[in-house]
Amino acid sequence: MLDVHQLQVLTEVARLGSYSAAAKSLGFTQPAISYRMRALERAVGVPLAVKVGRRAELTSAGMELARRAEEVLVALRAVENYFEGLAAHTVGKVRVGAIQSVSAALIPGAMAKVRAVYPDIEVVLSQAACPDSYRMVRAGEIDLALMCDLEIADGSQQIVVPDPAMIRIPLLADRRCILLPPEHPLAGQETILLKDLVNERWILESRHSRFLANCQELGFDPHVIATTDDQETIWNLVASGVGVAMMGGLGVVVPRNPDVAVRLLGDWPPRRVFALLWPDTIKVPAVAALIRALCSEAKAISPRRTTAPESAWGTAP
Repeated sequence: MLDVHQLQVLTEVARLGSYSAAAKSLGFTQPAISYRMRALERAVGVPLAVKVGRRAELTSAGMELARRAEEVLVALRAVENYFEGLAAHTVGKVRVGAIQSVSAALIPGAMAKVRAVYPDIEVVLSQAACPDSYRMVRAGEIDLALMCDLEIADGSQQIVVPDPAMIRIPLLADRRCILLPPEHPLAGQETILLKDLVNERWILESRHSRFLANCQELGFDPHVIATTDDQETIWNLVASGVGVAMMGGLGVVVPRNPDVAVRLLGDWPPRRVFALLWPDTIKVPAVAALIRALCSEAKAISPRRTTAPESAWGTAP
């Protein structure tokens, strides 16, 4: 029979690429790691890793066993969470990884809803980009990933395709919006197209390669006068008439400046925001409670908005 501790060693070797790094991560000695790996190879009857210099590279059998071991360890963690909750008369702890906009717009309200019913639930939040959240939830480092289906990295579209064995729970469709100075001639329109903004001065976030590419496809190079990732600064610059800006709908749930006009960008595809987790994890009461609260908060966002158009948030895909 396979040993759980051996499977933990294998997944750590697969993640870190060496016995010494796995030993440091798990608090073992390197000989102990080597011993457990050899014992696991004897148990399954095939080689699982080969040494290449200082690194340990898994064989195809090793990679397959590591993938299946991740699923087993996640399932065991779900069982532990469940019975820890029963023993403590509470529903336990939920580890969440989320993109920045979801952390700011959805998590606070969802946590308030959970706390009102289950005051002893602990939510541990890690802010992470979609690929990182996906890696962490697959490895069992978090219980729940809140992410979107499109992540922009180095000017290219990096699509995260979840493991089909995992559960994807739709939350909402996040549309891009344009922030305009209050006196702007387009402020009276509900929807604006990017081609309408050819002659504007732009205030952009640092990761804007996709925006530049779309502008070039339309035949113009945008006049970028400021770059910042601080949303408060973006709102204030727009309100002062310095330029216009583009921001996701989740970023305008609570307007930072009432003088700024927020209008939908009509020719930009929405991001599908969803929760991703393993099937066994959703059986944990704490996780199920948080997911219910997240779905409720996602539905509540649109009625709560003040200056953004209703269409800035779509229904869950």
